[in-house]
Amino acid sequence: MENRKKAKLSLGVQIFIALVLGIVVGILLTGQSAFAAKYIKPFGTIFLNLVKWVVTPLVFFSIMAGVISMRDIHKVGSVGVKTLVYYLCTTAIAIIIGLSIANLFRGAFPVLETTNLEYTAKDPVSFMDTLVGIFPSNFVKPFADANMLQIIVASLFIGFALLLVGERKQMDFNYVETLNSIFLKVMEMIIKLSPIGVFCLICPVVAENGPKILGSLAIVLLVAYLAYIIHMAVVYSLAVKTGAGMSPLTFFKGMAPAMIMAFSSASSVGTLPLNIECSEKLGADKDISAFVLPLGATINMDGTAIYQGVCAVFIASCFGIQLTLPQMLTIVLTATLASIGTAGVPGAGMIMLAMVLQSVGLPVEGIALVAGIDRIFDMGRTTVNITGDASCAVIVSALERRKAAKRG
Repeated sequence: MENRKKAKLSLGVQIFIALVLGIVVGILLTGQSAFAAKYIKPFGTIFLNLVKWVVTPLVFFSIMAGVISMRDIHKVGSVGVKTLVYYLCTTAIAIIIGLSIANLFRGAFPVLETTNLEYTAKDPVSFMDTLVGIFPSNFVKPFADANMLQIIVASLFIGFALLLVGERKQMDFNYVETLNSIFLKVMEMIIKLSPIGVFCLICPVVAENGPKILGSLAIVLLVAYLAYIIHMAVVYSLAVKTGAGMSPLTFFKGMAPAMIMAFSSASSVGTLPLNIECSEKLGADKDISAFVLPLGATINMDGTAIYQGVCAVFIASCFGIQLTLPQMLTIVLTATLASIGTAGVPGAGMIMLAMVLQSVGLPVEGIALVAGIDRIFDMGRTTVNITGDASCAVIVSALERRKAAKRG
């Protein structure tokens, strides 16, 4: 019996095997993408639906339980400030890396035909509209819409209220922890299905996009993925080493299951339960990861920022435009602020790209050049996004522990 337990593959290995098998089967089904879309993809959709179903109550009760366990409203504020500063700084660095790598390979980019291009950009959402949208006007609607920012705000208000009422009435908060434990257990049950979900999500994507990957945009994809890898290998490695004293190899090894899930699903929210589990195994405090990761899944867009930089340079080259230094600085500022300004908006990546192009006078219809393979870009940028969220949870947890040790 013991030998059987030892021989059992870890979840991370199972997910990796499922990813490889999904890619292989997807390649074999190239040219028969309709079959993959009809008979394989639905099972991946079922898995993602289950994950998204459990995420909203999980985040709601996890944050509430986290606030109660902190027993200090000031600590929540401290964690919030550190998180926002970290997210904004890494997003700014990400866009700089994206622009730098793209300019380095600019000469290798294909110059595609730009006549008869059509793309209708969605109306950009102003920062003030986003700010108003953070606060819910209906108790049920945030859960129905899976609006993470509104759920976070609602759970913070209720968590603070419970603390304040509890001080006066000496309440027992075990029921909150019980509800949190129930949804954590549901999450564990669903996560065990991850290998099946990963296989069924990646296979149709490879079957449909295989030929496109080998097409004229291959070099643009390679440049974007090179920038993704550099950002993770350099920025996150230095961050976890200096901020949390953790070996980068330990960090990336621990994050592997969540990263593979993010790559397959291209959904930050869909990866959230597995990301929480991986972060806590790496030493992130439960109460901090419950706050930092849902917030990051909504507003932290390092991978998306890299994508903006690479696509801006590529689109500019297709239109025969050389971006100047002031224009590139404008892109850095716009992309960094847009990561917060478009938080929680569906299709935020495309809206951000439209805002970035408009900020430097590039034609918005240029988005049509990359729209066809956006899913392939999205898989990489989602992987970067959720890895950045986890690095923040690990670092903020370490900083808060040091702060508590100094006080003690």
